[in-house]
Amino acid sequence: MTQDPKSLIRIARENGEDESVEPLDLGQRVRDLRKELDWTLEQAAKQAGLARSTLSKIENGQMSPTYDALKKLAVGLQISVPQLFTPPQQEKVNGRMTITRSDEGQKHATATYEHVLLGENLTRKKMLPYRARVRARDMAEFDGWVRHDGEEFLYVLTGVVRLYTEFYEPVEMKRGDSAYYDATMGHNVVSLSQEDATILWVTSLA
Repeated sequence: MTQDPKSLIRIARENGEDESVEPLDLGQRVRDLRKELDWTLEQAAKQAGLARSTLSKIENGQMSPTYDALKKLAVGLQISVPQLFTPPQQEKVNGRMTITRSDEGQKHATATYEHVLLGENLTRKKMLPYRARVRARDMAEFDGWVRHDGEEFLYVLTGVVRLYTEFYEPVEMKRGDSAYYDATMGHNVVSLSQEDATILWVTSLA
């Protein structure tokens, strides 16, 4: 059975890389937006045309604002109403790094590929990098198309491969060639070399 990137994504998530999204706290969101502007309650309330006490109650979750109040808040905070309910981007983590030596990495072997997960020690990754040894020599060796969510980047490290995709003609690729494609489109790779080809795959964790 072919082990596709969907399986690798599942493995990555089982290793703690998939975290549930916390529900948005509107009061905290408003407070954060106000502080980003370096405004006091008085300043923000004045900009929004609201009473200071009203804004304070909203920030502390003591009252649910009317739509009219939401519009005033959005205008005062210089954003759109939908942005009030859009969670802020996750904080950037500075200085994160992990090294995977050439003889390291968790291997997941199948009849068609041998995947080696890279950068396993980092959690909450935005992408899943892995090196693959391409064992397959013919499309008949696959149990249908491989497809999964997200986008994917392929780079040929050694040998020659043929990239098959659902909507395009097969493409022969040699060392140094690369492809970037929508991973929801069916795709498979076979080796044309006498030796197994090796490729680098990077899959977005969408």
